[in-house]
Order: sequence, then structure tokens, then C-alpha cells
Amino acid sequence: MEELTTLVRENHKFNVCRLQRYLSAKSLVSNNDTLTVREYSAGQSNPTFLIQTASNSYVLRKKPTGELLPGAHKVDREYKVQKALFSAGFPVPQPLLHCSDAAVIGTEFYVMEHVKGRIFRDLRLPGVIAAERTALYVAAVEVLARLHSLDLVSLNLQGYGRGLGYCKRQVSTWTKQYTAAAHKDIPAMNELSHWLKDNLPANDNEVTLVHGDFRMDNLIFHPTEARVIAVLDWELSTTGQPLADLAYFLMPYYWPKSLNIESMGSLKGVEGIPAVEDLISMYSWRRGIPPALPHLNFYLALSVFKMAGIAQGIYARHLLGNASATNAAQFGQYVEPLAKIALQLSQGSLTGPAEDRLFLQTAKGQAVLQQVKDFMRQYVLPAQEKVAEYYSKYAHSSQRWHTPQIIEDLKVKAREAGLWNLFLPAVSGLSQLDYAYIAEETGRYFFASELFNCRAPDTGNMEVLHMYGSEEQKKKWLEPLLRGEIRSCFCMTEPDVASSDATNMECSLHMDQDLYVINGKKWWSSGAGNPQCKVAIVMCRSTTQDVSSRHGQHSMILVPMDTPGVKVVRPLTVFGQDDAFHGGHFEIHFDNVRVPASNIILGEGRGFEIAQGRLGPGRLHHCMRAVGMAESALELLCQRAATRQTFGKNLYQHEVVAHWIAECRLMIEQTRLLTLCAAHTLDTQGARAARKQIAMIKVAAARMACKVTDCAIQVYGAAGVSGDFPLAQMYSHARTLRIADGPDEVHLSTIAHLELRDQLKKAKL
Repeated sequence: MEELTTLVRENHKFNVCRLQRYLSAKSLVSNNDTLTVREYSAGQSNPTFLIQTASNSYVLRKKPTGELLPGAHKVDREYKVQKALFSAGFPVPQPLLHCSDAAVIGTEFYVMEHVKGRIFRDLRLPGVIAAERTALYVAAVEVLARLHSLDLVSLNLQGYGRGLGYCKRQVSTWTKQYTAAAHKDIPAMNELSHWLKDNLPANDNEVTLVHGDFRMDNLIFHPTEARVIAVLDWELSTTGQPLADLAYFLMPYYWPKSLNIESMGSLKGVEGIPAVEDLISMYSWRRGIPPALPHLNFYLALSVFKMAGIAQGIYARHLLGNASATNAAQFGQYVEPLAKIALQLSQGSLTGPAEDRLFLQTAKGQAVLQQVKDFMRQYVLPAQEKVAEYYSKYAHSSQRWHTPQIIEDLKVKAREAGLWNLFLPAVSGLSQLDYAYIAEETGRYFFASELFNCRAPDTGNMEVLHMYGSEEQKKKWLEPLLRGEIRSCFCMTEPDVASSDATNMECSLHMDQDLYVINGKKWWSSGAGNPQCKVAIVMCRSTTQDVSSRHGQHSMILVPMDTPGVKVVRPLTVFGQDDAFHGGHFEIHFDNVRVPASNIILGEGRGFEIAQGRLGPGRLHHCMRAVGMAESALELLCQRAATRQTFGKNLYQHEVVAHWIAECRLMIEQTRLLTLCAAHTLDTQGARAARKQIAMIKVAAARMACKVTDCAIQVYGAAGVSGDFPLAQMYSHARTLRIADGPDEVHLSTIAHLELRDQLKKAKL
């Protein structure tokens, strides 16, 4: 964390007296001062020195001596860009003078102010508490977004770089640099260069000022605050694609733990380091751009290619005898491993090597997930505003129960893309684990799951009919549900009994000749308000059988919504909202409703058996959608924390807010892993074996989502509970999850019972 300097290395020595005379002539020092010069031990390019007198300190950067690679070590460009940025109030050391006269100290150089603060040479920030790590990384990405938001004309830097076509130029430049410096043939570097040339982004037309080497160790932080006070090392700066800069900063997130270049080790598993998604969200918010970044795999591969080229150049300078650092010799060994990592990233694997991940998707699952992400970015994100406008416009009209046309149009697109009924393994070919990742993605937006025909309660009802329905029931109800032609609801909870104990259900079912007659009241029947809701699955207590078992008295039966005696009484509200986008939650009465005996599912007394089969996957999907929702809430939290100030600081610089960010990340990651574990168990051992894990995730996911949204609301203050932001709606949904599909307390009792059973089994072994 300190500025490490050494005696000036032999090959970097220059005439200090001549330098002092020059600086005296420029009024920076006096000829009577005692001038001391020490060399910074960090850095691999332009030699950098600390110049001190009794009263002042400066930093000098110079070109290396000897043979240099073409186009490299342009200290005049560093000086020019820092001068422009300092004048604009951007945090850089003040540049004081530039000298092109090689006669002074042997090569061109410039002098800038010496900024005192914290420099973290290890990107993992050892010695810093987790909350401060979070705040420091947030501060770094915030200043990067600020850099990319600067106007080139205002900076008078229009001609500083060549602008458009940045990626093509970068690939060409670093290919040439690598080729000129290569000491042996490395096939992976050649393959990577060809891939980059063949996969250039088609829309490489955004132009901002880019740093070119933006890393944590090129930043100076305030001595006590999580605030960047100076950005260093502008040698590679130019104008071009800002996302390449962001990808370069994110690069260490994708390195395996086995690769450790000086201080640039992998960030995996380091407590307090924000997730990539959080940093991208914050960066995007600061710049006012969508958080979905296209071609990220290209920019990451380009970044690692550039790092490999830099490593090769450092090693080449070692061979030539003019390296800036004493450890330059070891950089030759990094080139090939870096190239192989970049090739992996080029194939879209953005989570690092397989051995670093738990709960891997199948190849098909990964492909479908990427399709879903692309669909969300291309269609769902832009549609949010129109969907919100529809429900706002018809908030007090019966039209609110209808599905907006824009959603119907997107459903057509999703089906044409093959993104349909993804939740049902027998139809989609995906495992529960595969779909868990997809459910998380759709959980980011309230209406997203509907677009893929994956919205509850239809998904649960389709699972029931698929697993337990007769051929007649499947043809009449399952097939149109799978086609998305109709909707359905599930009627279980009752207003007159404690429904957390499902055996209390009193809605009755009895035979009358060849018909079943149903009488009773149900409520919280979600989706019943949608005009396309054509059928309900109703949980009833049988009166025609003498069944001694408490769990053998109930049945499930199909009831068409237009059957005489079915009365949709009223919509219920959740914290004052009727959830029209979800089809509402309705109270429904059944008054001597008569349906054919063929409508019974599986048989009388089989209701609980069906419910257990239905609720396992359904709870899994709910929990992963809750993880996706929590990710969105945390994104909003971080965006607000990075853009609002109180008491002279950004919100994230207050330790309590930094702690909230860190705690939210911990809870989300823990819940995701627990839910993926449940999905894996469901796939490999079945619903019965996964019962405990599913009960655990039902408790953990709802609690986590409540806590994360609550923290986000607190950061937003009064705005958080308003309709101007989605957080209040998120909280409403998260809090409901602690009751829906069984309250926390029932699941905790199940967990305790199963844990005791497992412990007793172990004790007997």
C-alpha cells in the first residue's frame, strides 16, 4: 500500500546536477536545494522517479534509453492528456513541465506533482476490511465512468486519437507489438490474434477518452477515504471504445487462481470484492447506458491479449537490457497462459475455468441461457417503460387485467426463437439446474417469465398435468397451456381456516352420479383475473370416502372457470396493490359447482401426493427468480450509493452503506449456491431426496430478498417506498414469498424434522 522506492538502478542513472539546473530555470527548485532522486520499484514501462527537496516533492517520468518498440513510451502524450484532464477537474497529478531535450537527462521526460495517498499494488487489497474493499472498487469504477463521460471537444483532445474503429486498431497494434517483441512462436497467441480479427464488434463507433491501462494499482486513493484522488500512467491513453477500458479493469475477475502476475492475482473468493454485475451496473448508471454490455467476451479477450502483449514487451526489454523493473525476466513465462485464458473467454466462458465453478449447466443449458440473456437485452429491457405505462394508464380500469399487446408480441418472438416452456424438462430438454440459471435471469423483470410461458401458477399447473394428468386432461388443458393459448389458476388457500396447515382445507368434494360437486371458498388464487384464465386446479376435501389418514382426504380437480357456480368475488391487494400484471390474486367461491368425474386428477385422496410433486420445482423456480430480483435491487442500491452524497461523501463512502453492499452480496451468493444445490439434488436424486434443500431455500431466498430490497429502500430514502422506483413492488413480492407456498415457520419445522432424522441415522451407523 506504500510508495516503494529504491536507489536509482544503474541503467537508469542520469545527471542529477543537470536536472537540477533545468528545474531551477523552470522555478520548480532552487540551485541551493539538496535534490534527492529515488526510483519507483513498481512499473514496467517508463522509468519513474521521486524527486525531493527539503520543501517539495515531484514525480518525473522519462523514456527508457536504448532500442524501443515503435510507437511506445510516448511521454509527451501522457503530459498532454494529464494537462487537459487536470484543467477539467479530473483527478490526475498536476503536470508541471515537459522536456523534449534529451541533453538534459538523456531522454525526453515530464514532471508532475507528487500526490500523497494510498496505492494498492495488490488488486485483492489485503489489510483492508471487506466493506472498505467494496467501497474502493466502487470508487474506482465510478471514476472510470466519469472519465468516459468527459467531452473530447471541451478537453480540446479531438485529435488525441483516431477515434472510430478502435477495436480493429487495437488488435492490429498489439499483434504488431507482440510480433516485434516475440522471442519464440506461441501458437495460442497466433490463434487469439486471428479470432480477434474475425470477431470485431460490428458497431465499434463509440468514441471517448480511454485510459488503456486502468487498474487498481494505477490509482491513488485518499489516505482515509474510499475516494480516488489521482489516476496514474496514461501512456496507453487514446480515444476509442470505452467498454474496452471497462473490460480491462474487470479482467482479473476471470483469471484462474493459479495465475498470479505480480500483484494481479485472481479476485475469486476475496471477501468484499464486488461482483462483476454490480460494478457493470454502477458504471452503466453513471454513464446513463443500459447495464447489458454486448460483446463483453470480445473486450475481455482483447484485454488479456493486450496484457499478454505487454508481458512480451517487458520480457523483450529485459533481453535488450533496458527494462524498467528488476523482475522483467519472469514476464516471458506469462504470455502463453494469458493467451489460453483469452481464448477461453473468446468462446463466451465468462466465469473462469470449469474447475473453479460448482453446479455446471449442460452445454444446451449454457446456450439457452445466453439466448435468454440476449433476448432480455434486445427486447425486454427496452419494453419495460411501455409495460409500466400500460398498467399506469389502466390502473383503475378493467383493462388492467388484460395482457398488454407489447407482451403478447414479445411472446411470439420468444416462441419463434425457441425460448418457450423452458421450465419443463420433458419439453425443453433442460435440467432443473439448467433452468435455475434461466429463472434467475427472468427474475430481474416482473413480466419476463411470462414471455417464455414460464410464469406461475401456469408452470405448476402444467407440471401437475404433465406428471399426473390423464390423456384426456392433457389434450384438453395441458396442450393449450403449453401453447400459451390459455391461462390457469390454482385454488388452495381458504379464508376461513388456517391454511398454513393444508389439512385444514374445507372446500368439499362429493360424487353425485357421474359428477363431482364442489362447495367452498378459496382466496389468493393468483392469475384468476386475466380474461384468458380458463381453468382452475382446486384442492378439495373428499366427503365420499372414509379415509383415516389426514393426508389422504384431499383431492385435486380441474374446474373450468365458466362452470355454473364459479364466482370470482373480488381481487385482493398486497400492500395496497392488486398485482394486475400477474393477473391479480382473487377470492373465488364455488357454489354447487358440478364437473365431470373425469376431471379428478390422479384419483380421490391423492391431493397431497400431487402437491408435493408440484411444489418442489415450483419453489425452486420462485427462489431463483428471487435471486434475480435481489440482483436488480442491489444494482439499484449501488447506483444510488454512487450518485448521491450526504455529509460531503458519496453514500457508499459511509461505512454503514458499504457494509450493506457487502452483506447483500454475501446473502445473494449464499442463496444462489444453496438453490443450485437443491436443483442439482432434484436432478440427480429426485424430489424426495431434495425435500430438505427445497425447504431451506424457500426460507433463505425469501429472507434474503426481503433484506436486500429493504437495504435498497433505505438507501433511496422516501423515493424507495414510492412508485417512482420498483423497490416497493420488489419488497412487496419478497415479503409475500415468506408466506406463499407455505410460511417460513412450516418450512423451518420441516427442516428441523429432516435434520433430526438424518442425525439419528448417522448416530446409528
